[in-house]
Amino acid sequence: MASSFEKYQKRRLITSYFSVVISIALVLFLVGLLALLVLNTKKVADNLKEQIALTVYLKDTAKEVEIDQMQKSLALAEHTKTIVFVSKEEAAKAYSEEIGEDFMEFLGYNPLQNSIDVYFNADYVSETQIAEISRDLGDKEFVDEIVYDKPLIALLNDNIKRLSFWILIVSGLLTFIAVLLINSSIRLSVYAKRFTIKTMQMVGATKHFIRRPFILKSIKLGLIGSTISLIGMGVVLYYLNKSFPELNLISDEILLAAIFVGVLIMGILISWLSTFFATQRFLNLKTDELYY
Repeated sequence: MASSFEKYQKRRLITSYFSVVISIALVLFLVGLLALLVLNTKKVADNLKEQIALTVYLKDTAKEVEIDQMQKSLALAEHTKTIVFVSKEEAAKAYSEEIGEDFMEFLGYNPLQNSIDVYFNADYVSETQIAEISRDLGDKEFVDEIVYDKPLIALLNDNIKRLSFWILIVSGLLTFIAVLLINSSIRLSVYAKRFTIKTMQMVGATKHFIRRPFILKSIKLGLIGSTISLIGMGVVLYYLNKSFPELNLISDEILLAAIFVGVLIMGILISWLSTFFATQRFLNLKTDELYY
């Protein structure tokens, strides 16, 4: 009978430890991903901004020297990320492929123009700055028209600000919930041993002596849970970087190391504090209060 009870208690203890480790791992995994998301929000936003192009359409009378000078000045400009020159022949070929037929056959000529697509550095993608750049380029005599998506720029900037705000709010809320969940899991595991704690106290063991094995065990569980969460974060980060290489998610090694170390420390620290306060509570309870 005693052996059967001991096996039951051992299985219960292992189940308790397992649930604590899984809780810590899952919660810290979500917190770590949120940290990566928050710190990479600007990088993702900048990548979206740098996909917006301003197209400069050139007159047919534009000289090759003038076009070359414009390309060089644009390439050297602080606001420019890249420029792409599209000849009227290339534009006609692309348009024919898009509509599925050669439109020049029935027109008899190519109505399209040479153009330069200008892609900006993210810090310059705003309505006022692009409008100013557009005016400067439009003053040149050989420039026929300048086209860019004004509503898209305004919408993108507004949505990025709104998204950044809500990501910070949600991250703070989930971090708070994460601390509560880990704390609850550890308190439950300590609660299962409340009678052992009180028995040790009744035979003369000091609070420090009773608390120490619980804290060491919880730190070990926190370390295991943190390690599992870090492995999960590493796998997700690897596949995200492989799927979206243009974001360079692993380019900032110091930032990534700080996030991973932060998650590890968070798991250990929360486990230690939760165990300390949980054991302290049961140490201060009277014997008859353990049943409630």
